[in-house]
Amino acid sequence: MGRLLRNRRTRAALLQFAFVGVLVALVVSAVVIARQNLDAQGITSGFGFLEKSTGWNVNFSLLPASSTDPYWWYFLIGITNTLFLGTIGLVCATVVGMVVGLARTSSNELAALLGRTYVDIFRNIPLILQVFFWYALITRLPTPREAHEAWGMALTNRGLYMPALNVETWAFVAFLVACLLAFVLFVVCSLAEVPKHAARALRTARWAGPLALLAVGVVCLLVGRLGDSPFLDVPALQGLNIRGGLRVPPEFQALTIAIAIYGGSYIAEIVRGGFQSVGRGQVEAARSVGLSGWQTFIYVRLPLAMRAMLPILANQYVWLIKATTLGITVGFTDFFMIVALTINHSGQTIEAIAILMGGFLAINLSIAAIFNRINKAIALKGNQLRG
Repeated sequence: MGRLLRNRRTRAALLQFAFVGVLVALVVSAVVIARQNLDAQGITSGFGFLEKSTGWNVNFSLLPASSTDPYWWYFLIGITNTLFLGTIGLVCATVVGMVVGLARTSSNELAALLGRTYVDIFRNIPLILQVFFWYALITRLPTPREAHEAWGMALTNRGLYMPALNVETWAFVAFLVACLLAFVLFVVCSLAEVPKHAARALRTARWAGPLALLAVGVVCLLVGRLGDSPFLDVPALQGLNIRGGLRVPPEFQALTIAIAIYGGSYIAEIVRGGFQSVGRGQVEAARSVGLSGWQTFIYVRLPLAMRAMLPILANQYVWLIKATTLGITVGFTDFFMIVALTINHSGQTIEAIAILMGGFLAINLSIAAIFNRINKAIALKGNQLRG
């Protein structure tokens, strides 16, 4: 026995086994104590409550919702709302960040000054304050009778009213899925490496496949049209309110604007760093072979900068998805708010929080996996020497 304890590997294995044993004992004891406390308070544990009716309504939902729906359906509504807000916010933040980041790297002094001023202001104001500011501003817009109207849209203190398609829900979802698949197929075909004899077929598939998917989506819209009503439902003032069209609530507007502006200030710095990482020698080499300034940007600077930006962008996107939980501060029905309401109405605190953590883990790990796959696909093989 003494000989075994004097062996380094044996001691290391025993220490690891003891450490894991202590962790398991702590977890088991915590579970036992929690169950005893719940039983003492008359609170039943488990996930059986997911089949019960909620008894309350939500103020924003992309899916059909009523007070008789079970909790599991409301959790699905919350995840859908969070993904929708996160997607719109990330797209807007990326656009803002790209514009400001390019301005910061511009040789134009005024553009660089404006970009630097934007980053210094919005990056140093907490996101929650920006959410409150935009929400207060939007809710003080004119009433529906005095709405600002342009291009068939109306901006009021009750929300932004936009023209909407008179189609079945399944048809609109099918169209969105077709658009997403078309984009994914285009990206995959663009990044795929094939032999030279198959390059022509790949170029054909890169355009023919997405166009075919988009055509299927359009057909779904035409098939799912609602009766004899106009294909496009334009909002119009009726009485004291605006009827028809699609209403974007003030809570969603405030969150989207705040995430776009705040996230864009961080993405702008990532973009600036990515372009500054491109060596001057590579740019000069591109100019020496006759490429114009625009061609140098598209074929040399942008691809090399993207390789440097992607790992940091993935972290920023994950952070911005988690920032959608601030929707509870203005009453937006996101995943976090659904969990909070579930805890208040059902008392299933541990189970609801476990579902919340599991949902965000699944979302953020999926984002990380996608970016890791893209980063691996576009990574340069071997070592890259920078000038």
